[in-house]
Amino acid sequence: MKRQPAAAFFAAAALLLGGAAAAALAQRSGSAAARQGALAAAIAAPSRTPANVARDRYRHPLETLSFFGVRPSDTLVEIWPSGGWYTEVLAPYLARGGGRYYAASMGTNGNDGMRRMMAANPALYGAIVPVAFPAWEPSEPRVPDGSADVVLTFRNVHNWLVGYRRDRHPYAEEAFRQMFAMLRPGGTLGIEDHRLPEGADPAREGSSGYVKVSTVRRLAEAAGFRFVGASEINANPRDTADWPEGVWTLPPTYQLGDRDRARYAAIGESDRMTLRFVKPAAPLTRRRR
Repeated sequence: MKRQPAAAFFAAAALLLGGAAAAALAQRSGSAAARQGALAAAIAAPSRTPANVARDRYRHPLETLSFFGVRPSDTLVEIWPSGGWYTEVLAPYLARGGGRYYAASMGTNGNDGMRRMMAANPALYGAIVPVAFPAWEPSEPRVPDGSADVVLTFRNVHNWLVGYRRDRHPYAEEAFRQMFAMLRPGGTLGIEDHRLPEGADPAREGSSGYVKVSTVRRLAEAAGFRFVGASEINANPRDTADWPEGVWTLPPTYQLGDRDRARYAAIGESDRMTLRFVKPAAPLTRRRR
């Protein structure tokens, strides 16, 4: 009999056994193949919204979360989960693996979507911990400093650069500072965002929804992060990033309505950077004799 590769075996086992059994298998074995199997099971779960599943071909959740190294036992923070596209995958995956999921949203009502998910399906989403981000007031619930293994944010840096929901006052530096604080030493920051070509006019970062990789790296490294690597998982060479209504011209927004809709549908969702950073471990201090 021909032996299956371990990754293929665990992925198949995950789909057959279901999410809970796959997560338990991942915990017991601790292997990368088993973790990927548990993640594949969470992505294939029938509880996911069909409209969200239809976007997997653009967002590549298995490859993206694997690149970020997300483990089922992690304490993970998702910054601005919005309608919960990644929440549908991450919250059950972490809950079954003994991890913890923080949903970090902006403003008093920022986590209303998460609370609706929690109320509608407590078995899957009841363990979500809603917090504020950025946390501007001491009274706002926040992620404890040094407690998170992974912080993820999808398509949000461009909003911080233009001061979205902050009266156009940019706060990207503060956002990165707070993400750095919430991570433990050695923890991972994963960023995906709409990618502006490096040769483009920098002013376009303020209006197009696209941002340069160099800008994201500058912000992250200024906050203390170390760049680990980039992936082309979410690249789209058909996206030229020069549309009349910026990134919102493309699906799923279709800002132009029916005008040239077929053309933009054929292009697909935006070209995206996928970057991984780490919070450096604290340097060893030498004892005095």
